[in-house]
Amino acid sequence: RLRKARLHVEKAIKEKKIFAVQGPYPVIRRLLRARGWVERKLPRSGRQLRQQPGDQRRQQLEKGASGGGDEQGEAVLNPCGGAQPSLGTAEPLQQPWPCDKENKGEREDEDREQCNEDPEDIHDLMSFLVQDQVPNFLWTIRLSSIDQELLPRIEVVNRYPRLSALCTKVGARGPQGGGTRAGGVQKGMTSFSKQEGLCQSLQNLPWFEQVDFNTFFPRCYRLGLVDEQEAFIEDFRLTAARSLLKLALQKVRDRPAGTEQPPESDKVPVVSLTSHPMLSTAGPCSPLYSQLLEEALEVCEQHLGVLGHQDIDRNTPSPCRTCIDWDRFLPEYYRVAHEGTRLALSREQRERCQDLLQRLGEKLPQLGIEGNLNVWIVKPSAKSRGRGIVCATRLEEVLELAQSCAGAAARVCEWVVQKYVERPLTIFNTKFDIRQWFLVTDWKPLTVWFYQDCYLRFCSRPFSLCHLEPARHLCNVSIQKRYKALQPDPRVPPDKIWSNKQFQAHLARLGRASAWHRVMVPGMKVAILNALRCTRDQVGSRKGSFELFGADFLIGEDFQPWLLEINSCPTMSPSSPVTRRLCANVQRDTLRLVLDRKNNPTCSIGAFELLYREAAVSSCLTVGLKLMVTGCSLKKP
Repeated sequence: RLRKARLHVEKAIKEKKIFAVQGPYPVIRRLLRARGWVERKLPRSGRQLRQQPGDQRRQQLEKGASGGGDEQGEAVLNPCGGAQPSLGTAEPLQQPWPCDKENKGEREDEDREQCNEDPEDIHDLMSFLVQDQVPNFLWTIRLSSIDQELLPRIEVVNRYPRLSALCTKVGARGPQGGGTRAGGVQKGMTSFSKQEGLCQSLQNLPWFEQVDFNTFFPRCYRLGLVDEQEAFIEDFRLTAARSLLKLALQKVRDRPAGTEQPPESDKVPVVSLTSHPMLSTAGPCSPLYSQLLEEALEVCEQHLGVLGHQDIDRNTPSPCRTCIDWDRFLPEYYRVAHEGTRLALSREQRERCQDLLQRLGEKLPQLGIEGNLNVWIVKPSAKSRGRGIVCATRLEEVLELAQSCAGAAARVCEWVVQKYVERPLTIFNTKFDIRQWFLVTDWKPLTVWFYQDCYLRFCSRPFSLCHLEPARHLCNVSIQKRYKALQPDPRVPPDKIWSNKQFQAHLARLGRASAWHRVMVPGMKVAILNALRCTRDQVGSRKGSFELFGADFLIGEDFQPWLLEINSCPTMSPSSPVTRRLCANVQRDTLRLVLDRKNNPTCSIGAFELLYREAAVSSCLTVGLKLMVTGCSLKKP
């Protein structure tokens, strides 16, 4: 047994086939072992693995081969499936796990997975024999847990450093109280370093492509920055004005002004988990003065002028901020939108509403997804799996949430607010989103591979904007598993997962089979590529590395995809038969692409297709330069 293990290890060392895996990835382990790779197992539960000097290691092996000592035999064949760490020169491959409750479950899952995989077999012995070897391949769930001195010596790693510009909502946090574009921060607010999240990175897209990111990414603001908070306030107000025009047209229909009754579903909606309907002095059917609609029309007219750059020489504040009394307008808008109060609308006003909305639609690519209830989604920047996300329909709710964490711990006080897609495509009246994988094998030059299979995640209750609880609006598997007993429609699978093939079959039954290949897939590719282009200069590029990403998309009623976020190290834990098959396939095809293809360029790469390969030229453009024009005016002679 030892002779067989030593022969296998010697061959693996010669062919540079030593690997290490951190995290529950049984598929990766199995596929690499089938290729003749030998695993250097990582420690568990915070223990460090230390590398032995070669002479001391050889002495131990000779002692083990001669059957010397029960203690040594126990170290070689650890019942949990991994070699015990031994004393020697310290060169830890893995840092201790953080001792927090949030990671406790992950550690237990990893321990359980490693203990159940190949117990007391030859892999344990071979793992012990390679403990003094630097892995040639590392697949890790957390790059920061790997010893930073040893990491550069590993040839192939599945993670890139400094991904916050692409995969975080806000970005890395800087020191408290620094300056911003507005010239400072309010007391208790947080400033951020140059390493921003996707929300900020996409603003650099015009430097690379003549593409408006508002066509694929719902507008988003960082509440920790004063100028962006002010921009959000203005956006919320403008959206409320546009929503009022839509509500007026929706409630009037073709009936005489002042005589219409709102539909039953529009009367008194439940607003939000965090919303508290304002006390109204008027009943739900008492008409408001037509002045409210006139003010909304005035705001939209002013906004059209701003969009047409008619205010380019203006030194005063935006007319959208000063043309009406917003402190009075918003409460009255809430009464109309959320309490069913009717509007008095003349025929002339109806025509003006239609005309203004048509012209705004030509300028605002997101007008079609706005709806008319002005719903926004507030997300903490440093959390995943849907934790801490709330929906809100009132401005004061969002601002109170941002202020409530001003004095809290740094890890929970950074928030973004994003426009909620109020008109998504639904299946059986149930909201869903799409998890789409893509692989980056190089950043300079940028090389991206798109995976042609993906899966859909359903909510647990029918979609409704009258009730904004997570079961209806957050598609994360970790959120929806709390509602296993709920079933939105018998046609939705109990595990609430579909493959893209099932989705395509559903579209075919609706007579829209072409929408997948003609609209959705091209739209997802464009969004992914544009996000990568504007963040590549901030990502830590490392030759030999690669990374598999998971992008989350929402589909609008017109089948256009909207990018919600990009996740590094997406979960490979199967939650259904569909994800069990697809997650195994994408891991298999990833290894084919990054390992097998090096020696055999014509080998199969499964469902991956090349999305983009940049020409190998050096870029002279650096994002973040402060460009300015200096000089003095010329005087006439």
